[in-house]
Amino acid sequence: MGFSVDARVQIFHVRAHMNYHPKDEVLSGEDTLPARPVRLLDQLTERCRVKHYSLRTERAYRDWVRRFILANGKRHPRDMGATEVEAFLSRLATESDVAASTQNQALSALLFLYREVLRIDLPWMESVVRAKRPQRVPTVLSRTEVTRLLAMLDGQVWLMAALLYGTGMRLMECMRLRVQDVGFDRGEITVRNGKGGKDRRVPLPQRLRERLKEQMERTRILHAQDLAQGFGRVYLPHALARKYPNAPAEFAWQYVFPARRHSVDPRSGETRRHHVDEAILQRAVRNACRKAGIDKPATCHTLRHSFATHLLKSGQDIRTVQELMGHKDVSTTQIYTHVLGRGANGVLSPLDH
Repeated sequence: MGFSVDARVQIFHVRAHMNYHPKDEVLSGEDTLPARPVRLLDQLTERCRVKHYSLRTERAYRDWVRRFILANGKRHPRDMGATEVEAFLSRLATESDVAASTQNQALSALLFLYREVLRIDLPWMESVVRAKRPQRVPTVLSRTEVTRLLAMLDGQVWLMAALLYGTGMRLMECMRLRVQDVGFDRGEITVRNGKGGKDRRVPLPQRLRERLKEQMERTRILHAQDLAQGFGRVYLPHALARKYPNAPAEFAWQYVFPARRHSVDPRSGETRRHHVDEAILQRAVRNACRKAGIDKPATCHTLRHSFATHLLKSGQDIRTVQELMGHKDVSTTQIYTHVLGRGANGVLSPLDH
């Protein structure tokens, strides 16, 4: 049904007075497209980054949340609660027969999801079947075995393995070592952001000083080439790059053991040179143990255990070893006294003097 000429003129003036535009009919009211909801796993990722969790933790949490959802018929976690979490964790222990550390990681991921992402507090889960944590004595190499193992390595992998044994650093602490953290004048290495977010100092072995200086010189040359090609910016944690814009391109912040190739940062999308892949050293140590005829389940972490055990055997105070290892409690360090046999059977009674 059409409008008269006078009616059209009146409507025109009303619309003009209200700043009307024809497009408003499409973009207003019920015709407006709703914003796309943020996926749950993306919310989890964002919260992990707000908390400054490592990329490894972020990926592990995403994987556990995905497995939890799939195990419950793809139901949304908001529609589930402590009952489903308890059942999932119990199945890990009873059916999947996972280690205690694996179950604890799954529990941490789900608690993080409910508390930090969904803002739901789960009641304490008393009925969870917990995987038993075995009390095992760590695998330790003798000094002769360490010598044989290192003899089967050369180049950069030899230097990294020697650092693990000579300083007691963890594998990733060695991989993430920066140029400025090696103090040749002080004769020590500063371990940044270790387990629990703690810093500590460890001794710089005199035998490795020259080899480390040669490694840093190679890193300096590689860094200069990267800068000439428009690269050379390294990853800095906790927004330090925004606070110090020039720091990522400075040599002091570069990794002591840089990767051979550039890679794309999965968080920022920036192409840069990261540290060497830890799998390279892990494979090298495993092959070296086989060539050296060491019939023990030795890994890179075994070199750290050997560092602590050999220090205690040489007479170092257990508190000193605790500080060098970065242990929160001395009871963790005391496990190495069992390796030495310094329990009740390893102590000489004063009556026998």
